[in-house]
Amino acid sequence: MRNAIRGIAALALAAFAVAPARAADPYEIHVVLPLTGGGSFIGLKTKANFEALEAMVNQEGGVQGRPVRFVFADDQSSPQRAVQVTNEILEKKPPVVLGSAVVGMCNAMQPLMAGGPVHYCLSPSFKAPPGGYGFSAAPASDDQVAALIRYFRLKGWTKLAVLNSIDATGQNADASIERALAMPENKDIKKVEHQHFNPTDVSVAAQMERIKAAGADSLIAWTTGAQVATVFKAMIQADVDIPIGTSSGNQIFAQLDQYLAFLPKHLYIGSAIHPEHDGVLTLDPPVEAVQHKMYAALAAHDLRADIATAASWDAGLIVVDALRKLGTAPTADQIRQHILGLTDFAGIDGIYNFKQHPDRGIGPESSTVVTYDPEKKRWVWLSKPGGIPLP
Repeated sequence: MRNAIRGIAALALAAFAVAPARAADPYEIHVVLPLTGGGSFIGLKTKANFEALEAMVNQEGGVQGRPVRFVFADDQSSPQRAVQVTNEILEKKPPVVLGSAVVGMCNAMQPLMAGGPVHYCLSPSFKAPPGGYGFSAAPASDDQVAALIRYFRLKGWTKLAVLNSIDATGQNADASIERALAMPENKDIKKVEHQHFNPTDVSVAAQMERIKAAGADSLIAWTTGAQVATVFKAMIQADVDIPIGTSSGNQIFAQLDQYLAFLPKHLYIGSAIHPEHDGVLTLDPPVEAVQHKMYAALAAHDLRADIATAASWDAGLIVVDALRKLGTAPTADQIRQHILGLTDFAGIDGIYNFKQHPDRGIGPESSTVVTYDPEKKRWVWLSKPGGIPLP
């Protein structure tokens, strides 16, 4: 009998000893990214960003004593693959899924999570259906386009040409441009030419010749990666030397360094407000504090702040904040309600107020215009938040 009692006691002690190990198991947050294929230029850097964020969060104690681990799935830059990997993730019943980094994949993923879990897309072009479980990271493309067009107008460039792709990114950009041009303040801007191209096209020479013939004094090409490289090359071939505005999706150091041989002289990028700006202007102190904390965390991983390493930062912070407040067994609805209740959350792209902006928490005040300085390898602020040119 005594031996039996000792055996039961030993089992009880063993079970007790195992409990702390289970409590310290990492809390997994699933992220869908284009790690291969055409979108990998942004997906791989976004993955590196999450790894830097993970290290920072865990140095601060993780989530209620448990370390955080971001678990990545490759959508291969394909909407069909994004659906497949999302379905595989949903079998694990997570309360939140982050990704993808490209709007086409987010659009494919969204119907699978219309009723939960929380879907936090990392593309600024994504428009979450109202009242659902979807959110979008970074300033909206609408706001970035509006800031860019405001900047053009105030610089005196009023004969605008547009050259966009026919995919989801280009379609969203077309709509954003039309909304910006419909603003009363932009009544003096005339769209003199609007051309399109297929994302697989290797040349847009014909479209660029039409833009040249139309007498445009400015151009918006809201496309990314190899597609925008095709546009840049066509400008040189057609001898079109006018200001060109493009998407923050091109705000990637490594990408623009590869394009130095054909980078436009007058390049303007719609941007969030996360790029470094010491000596240029000062933002809200809580935002400045979070930004400098991010710069340090990225530097520890030999990274610098660009769209790939920064667009997802605030989304990750907001999800971690929810877990720290709710614990590690929240429901999707609890996370959703927590996010919707945030009204003064300081992130790298501004103060988040989801009651004012339910889909993403930030509005027009979080967009600006920058250019790239290839010699100093840095982003140069050209406007105040909102697009008004700096003195």
